[in-house]
Amino acid sequence: MRLIQNGTKTDWTMFGATVFAIVVLCVPIIGFKDLAASVITSAYDSITSKFGVLYLWYGSGVLIFLLWLALGKHGRIKLGEENSKPEFKTLSWVGMLFCAGVGAGLLYWAVLEWGYYIEKPPYGLSSRSAEATEWAASYGLFHWGPSAWAIYCLPTIAIAYPYYVKKIPYLRLSTSVISFLPNGINSPRGRFIDFLFMINLIGGTGTSLGLSSPMIAGGFAKLLEVEHDFVLEVSTVVLSIAIFGTSAFLGLKKGFKKLADFNIYLAFVLLFFVLAVGPTIFILKVGTNSIGLVLQNFIRMNLWTDPITNSGFVENWTIFYWAWWVAYAPFVGIFVTRISRGRTIKQVIGGMLIFGSLGAWLFFIVFGNYALHLDINNILNVTDLMNQGSREAASAISQVILSLPFGEIALIAFVLISLIFLATTYDSASYSLASVSTHELKEGENPERWNRLFWALALGILPVSLLFVDGGLKVILSTTIVVSLPLLIVGVLMAISLMKLIREGEVETKNKNAE
Repeated sequence: MRLIQNGTKTDWTMFGATVFAIVVLCVPIIGFKDLAASVITSAYDSITSKFGVLYLWYGSGVLIFLLWLALGKHGRIKLGEENSKPEFKTLSWVGMLFCAGVGAGLLYWAVLEWGYYIEKPPYGLSSRSAEATEWAASYGLFHWGPSAWAIYCLPTIAIAYPYYVKKIPYLRLSTSVISFLPNGINSPRGRFIDFLFMINLIGGTGTSLGLSSPMIAGGFAKLLEVEHDFVLEVSTVVLSIAIFGTSAFLGLKKGFKKLADFNIYLAFVLLFFVLAVGPTIFILKVGTNSIGLVLQNFIRMNLWTDPITNSGFVENWTIFYWAWWVAYAPFVGIFVTRISRGRTIKQVIGGMLIFGSLGAWLFFIVFGNYALHLDINNILNVTDLMNQGSREAASAISQVILSLPFGEIALIAFVLISLIFLATTYDSASYSLASVSTHELKEGENPERWNRLFWALALGILPVSLLFVDGGLKVILSTTIVVSLPLLIVGVLMAISLMKLIREGEVETKNKNAE
């Protein structure tokens, strides 16, 4: 069944199946919240203990594959016609892919992630020792660095090549594995892959909003001097939905691009303000040291499984992060594909791995090391606040920002940046969901506005459901890994399908030249 509007056609089968899945997921969570928390965390523990090593292999394999692809002859392939030019300027393109890929979750983890590691450090180190403190400041850079962006980048290239070069008019995850779909994108196999993507995206965004909304609500509570409660968190979710719903309705160039540009500029202003008025030398020294630690130990960190002590660090952090990136990757891939016409494979891979990593590192180095300085110098006991619960941890972020000179102004800027980051992430997510629930979507076309607006609203349902569940951060994080496991198989198929298509293209080019 198809609805034609503005030249695009809504795929009601995929649309209806996903809406049904949202209802099936969310009603039990709200109605049986204690049981839901137990089931989700049990599934998380089982998957990480039995299949966690697969995520580590996947992350390393994807990074190696993409570096080989970018640095070899295939890196020169242009995504589009040979004479096509990029639709967006490089700075706007970088800002858009960064906003799509990180969201407000970056701000949460940039300020607090070191606090979880300093108390329970990796490699059997003593809690709060000097070495543990150095690693605490470093591990966030690893988790948000090239390996993470490589996981994002694989579906981008795997979708963009068939979409722009082979002219397959479907902006979907199934496009990335077209070589394994003999009956086409709309075959039962293709539809299953797209349905799997939509469920993963809803679960992944549930994690992001579940982390971000308490953080933003904590900022509002401090600024407005009101109680930080469930109502305020839900109100924050509603406000976020309103912002990215408006952006989704306005479209890529009038909505998302302007929001992303504005937010990147505002974020850089706040970052340099914190660097200037905070402990500048400490921030720069720890940041430099952290980059050195990550570069020196990059292979070890990618493959460390902690097989002897089994402290849980790898399962709770590295494997969780890789699962989060895997769940998010298809939607980032679809969105970055849409904004990358006219760029080469090498430019897209380099842009995502380099600019994505450096951007995230800047937030961790400045915000994270400022908060670390407050804690180890007993100016603000950040880790004690974090240990009191997830809501208190979110509130700790506000207290860190308020400790700055002109703290209230800085907190207003921080809350605004968080809201817009959240809005741009969900705007790109709604774009991806609308693209998958649309039949043919040719180069340069966009899904219908009502379709994007609907998914912008629907994406808020699971995060609100998770706010009902007791269990704090563990339940929110567990949701991601539970839904992401099947996409590891899809990721391998993506790489194989991409190389098949590239080689077919080379043969076609040789035959044309021979004629």
